[in-house]
Amino acid sequence: MDTKQKVLEVLKKSSKPLKAGEIAEKSGLEKAEVDKAMKQLKTEELIVSPQRCMWTVK
Repeated sequence: MDTKQKVLEVLKKSSKPLKAGEIAEKSGLEKAEVDKAMKQLKTEELIVSPQRCMWTVK
């Protein structure tokens, strides 16, 4: 499973929006990797930010 998929899985399993640091902690990935994957996911419009610095799946 690639980094983007791991980030999406963590967000799908969460009942609330998460910060990048929380996603990194839950996925076991480095925060820099999560940030890079999230940038790609935002571009692909697969994740949205319902409030500042918090993310969830679209």
